Amino acid sequence: MIKEITLPDLGEGIDGAEVSEIPVSPGDTVSPDDTILVLESDKASMEIPSEVSGTISEILISSGDEVITGQLLLKIEVADGPEKGEQIKEEVVTPEPQPKDDPAETQKTAPQLETQPSSNKGVFASPGVRRLSRELGINLDSINGSGPKGRITKDDLHAYIKLQMVMSSGPLPRVKKEIDFSTWGNVEVEKLTRVNKITGERLQQAWQEIPHVTQYGDADITELENLRKNLKDDGAKKGVKVTFLPLLMKAVALVLKEMPKFNSSLDHTGQNLIIKSYYHIGIAVDTPTGLTVPVVKDVDKKGILDLSKELMDVSEKARGNKLNPDDMSGGTFTISSLGGIGGTNFSPIVNPPEVAIMGVSKSEWKPVYDQKTKEFTARYIMPFSISYDHRVVDGAYAAAFSERFSQVLNDIKIFKE
Repeated sequence: MIKEITLPDLGEGIDGAEVSEIPVSPGDTVSPDDTILVLESDKASMEIPSEVSGTISEILISSGDEVITGQLLLKIEVADGPEKGEQIKEEVVTPEPQPKDDPAETQKTAPQLETQPSSNKGVFASPGVRRLSRELGINLDSINGSGPKGRITKDDLHAYIKLQMVMSSGPLPRVKKEIDFSTWGNVEVEKLTRVNKITGERLQQAWQEIPHVTQYGDADITELENLRKNLKDDGAKKGVKVTFLPLLMKAVALVLKEMPKFNSSLDHTGQNLIIKSYYHIGIAVDTPTGLTVPVVKDVDKKGILDLSKELMDVSEKARGNKLNPDDMSGGTFTISSLGGIGGTNFSPIVNPPEVAIMGVSKSEWKPVYDQKTKEFTARYIMPFSISYDHRVVDGAYAAAFSERFSQVLNDIKIFKE
């Protein structure tokens, strides 16, 4: 029989992806869990495995194509199963239909795109781009493609839509003047990775849309460092590396429970606050292709060694470009740690739809005046910062969060419970 392989639901907020690699060819034999397709979405790179044993009979997509949930990708001839010739499809989770806007209201408020009917014949574009252009009534003949051989990409289509919206609402943005930097010496052009470009666009959008404020603080982690050393020895026996990060995650989860506004999101209207009773912490990881933020789920329910092991696993997956959509979704708060590199303080940008992010810098031994002994003693001090969405969190609440976080880190009894 022939088994049709369709694109499954890729997870929260991911409607489709770009085909980056097809490691199989017609006639190849595959087994369950063999990679048959590599996709790249706006959140991560992911491998699509085969769920059956058989022979690739037909491949219906090409490298560079944009594919969407439910789209037929390829066919596998399976030896056992229903009668010959009978076809089956993989079960696909169909997203719930979203309520449609009132057409009359939409006509009043939506920017009018400059469109005209066209068959788009002779235009080099993926099926996904063609489908979207048809849905929006956009003539692809009027768009200059930036892809190989003039191929029109999804980014080209989005850029065209944004341009039309700007033209309908106000003056055009200033066009940047091209500069030939080689005039003054030798240069090297290095193309941004897809992750670099997506991260840059999201950070710029977050910075423009969210009123950022950053609260700075520091914490005495002298006793916590001693505890970490003991845990490090315990972890070494199990092959687990224990850093400060899991301790910080546990402390953050505790404070989030006490101050729930930091564990919330504004809804799509911006009028309601969604308070979450789960504590999923995103951890910024630097990879060869750019910054990614895998999410560790239910931090409040896990021990330090368990969190350490999970951090090792997700960091390895991130650097190997093997994170899946579930690894990247559901975060309620993010920690960006530069403690292993250096620096004193920095202002991280909030990771939407979250409302706050913590930045951790390198800890140092400093002289601290002891009121009881009336002497200076050496203490291990960790600087940190919290950037937050001022629409949700005010300055006093942020200062209280910072102070409480410092108190938790200075009370090691909390980490022994």
